[in-house]
Amino acid sequence: MPIYMTRKIKRIKTFIALSIIPQIFLVKLLGSNPHLIETYYSNGFYPKLSMLYRYIFGWIPFSIGDIFYTLLGILIVRFLLIRGKWFFEHTRAFFRELFVVVSIAYFVFHLFWGMNYYRQPISKSMGLSEDYTSQQLYDFTERIVAKSNEIHLKITQNDSMKVVMPYSKEETFTMTQNGFDNLARQYPQFTYYPQSVKKSLYSKMLTYMGYSGYLNPFTHEAQVNGLIHNYKFPTTTCHEIAHQLGYSAENEANFVGYLAAVHNEDIYFKYSAYIFVMRYCLGEIRRRDPDKFVEFNTKINPGIIKNYIEVSNFWKKYENVAEPAFKSTYNTFLKANSQKEGMKSYNYVVALLVNYYKDRPL
Repeated sequence: MPIYMTRKIKRIKTFIALSIIPQIFLVKLLGSNPHLIETYYSNGFYPKLSMLYRYIFGWIPFSIGDIFYTLLGILIVRFLLIRGKWFFEHTRAFFRELFVVVSIAYFVFHLFWGMNYYRQPISKSMGLSEDYTSQQLYDFTERIVAKSNEIHLKITQNDSMKVVMPYSKEETFTMTQNGFDNLARQYPQFTYYPQSVKKSLYSKMLTYMGYSGYLNPFTHEAQVNGLIHNYKFPTTTCHEIAHQLGYSAENEANFVGYLAAVHNEDIYFKYSAYIFVMRYCLGEIRRRDPDKFVEFNTKINPGIIKNYIEVSNFWKKYENVAEPAFKSTYNTFLKANSQKEGMKSYNYVVALLVNYYKDRPL
């Protein structure tokens, strides 16, 4: 290759590598105006892009995103093997190559999905308060416990039997659409079509990392851990679809996932939804008043407790020394993307639920 072409390529790569700096400033600048992001990105550009990618990849029965990550991993290893020595011999060239990749990934991530981290809170768009008292929490939990017990008894006819989902995970994926269709009649912003939900090819790895699923922001496939218990599958699937719809905050994805599952006509989906949010309510009560937590536990059907224990035992089986590191990394990632409480933000779904049901029946 001629010398002038080599120099030109180097200049282009240097420009791309250094563009990470203005990109970060631009993202933070745009992100400081949630109304702008909500109007033009989250309700403008993003839904069209996401729908396009769901049309492209949704019909394929396996995860294209997981294959993409596999190839990316191979390319990273190849780069380190071939260019790794540059770190010592040609340090500037090594970091130029590295930051070319980082810069492009940062740009694509935020264009394809990441700007949703800076949208308006769902509490604002749905007119919900974010504050609630302990008494309001206790009153709502009383209602959710009663409803969970009622649905559990309808399914099992025995308060001591655990619930076993009668559907395969593929059937659950298909049935999930019903809940979003029903929910969208009341809230059009939750319209979901076409579907692109798949079991992750790396379900075992996700389990060791402590995750039930994830959204691939580059292919817009909702990935669900294929090893988790079936009764958890409906709400986990709905949670990942909520991310697909652009609700990046974990508490909001929990909230939308719950609403979609509870609006499903299938009773097993409703059961999954109710005991999903009941767990978060009980966790918040335990934090505020341990004695009250014990009191509420005595009111829950033993069969529901068995389902909780079943899930707890499943995760304990896969506990390992690396899991805290993965959780810590994701916690840092969330904090860097406008979720100040990191992984604790999952629990803030309680505020949305308590205020949503102030004037609504369960």
